[in-house]
Amino acid sequence: MDKVIGKVVHWYDRASVAVVKLAHPLKVGDRIKVSKGDHEFEEAVGSMQVNHEDIASGKAGEEVAIKLSQGTKDGAVVSLAE
Repeated sequence: MDKVIGKVVHWYDRASVAVVKLAHPLKVGDRIKVSKGDHEFEEAVGSMQVNHEDIASGKAGEEVAIKLSQGTKDGAVVSLAE
């Protein structure tokens, strides 16, 4: 079972950025899996921001912006990839 680390609370289509409310810490370089319904993909976290400032890691409870290579939707589940 994948460890769920957060949920997409907002998806910015034009910028390909997901705002993720973290339930567990996450750092740049971690491999994540994003899933919503039948749509699912994995990728490494390339960059993360809080309030438009680059950060190396996010803490539980924070809302972080993560640039993604594929589109997703609000409510998508973000988990650590095995």
